[in-house]
Amino acid sequence: MKFVIDIEKSKVSTLISLLNDLPYVKTKPLTSYKAKVLEDVKEAVDELNLVISGKLNARNANELLNEL
Repeated sequence: MKFVIDIEKSKVSTLISLLNDLPYVKTKPLTSYKAKVLEDVKEAVDELNLVISGKLNARNANELLNEL
């Protein structure tokens, strides 16, 4: 199972040390590109959930394509 954890910069080394001491846990930092992609996907999912719940209006796909 994989997790993504957002941690204060000042606490990262402590948590990484703790996790590395556990033989069944592997840690690997994300590249800045992968972190950005992950953040963008999270934002898109959050917006989609708002559209589904009716709290945000969706745009027509043709409008989006015409804007490009």
